[in-house]
Amino acid sequence: MTQPWIEGRFEEGVVTTTVEQAINWARQSSIWPMTFGLACCAIEMMAAGASRYDMDRFGAGAFRATPRQADLMIVAGTVTYKMASRVRRLYNLMPDPKFVIAMGACTVGGGPYFKYGYHVVKGVDLVVPVDVY
Repeated sequence: MTQPWIEGRFEEGVVTTTVEQAINWARQSSIWPMTFGLACCAIEMMAAGASRYDMDRFGAGAFRATPRQADLMIVAGTVTYKMASRVRRLYNLMPDPKFVIAMGACTVGGGPYFKYGYHVVKGVDLVVPVDVY
């Protein structure tokens, strides 16, 4: 099976390509998620990274603690108005291309705090663009 980013192949095992195509292939083949757990959904996110579910077999096992090394932000938990500026700041620090997953009812729409919670953002998509809900 040939890779589309390989321009030329030689019989001696030498592969020629451009650096840009190799970097794009590496970005496509692995995701570096950033941990951003705010409430009880963060416990589920940590369990998904543990040995029972083993996210590492999909190439996304090593959670990054810094946004400069991550290309995926998983927002898990209740986002308050005080925390919204931090979410936006961390999103802006991530290099392009960057993606956001909103995990849990509280993150997507405010959860049980939607109606009476004056301090809860009614969905993280009001703060950062969300790719997957």
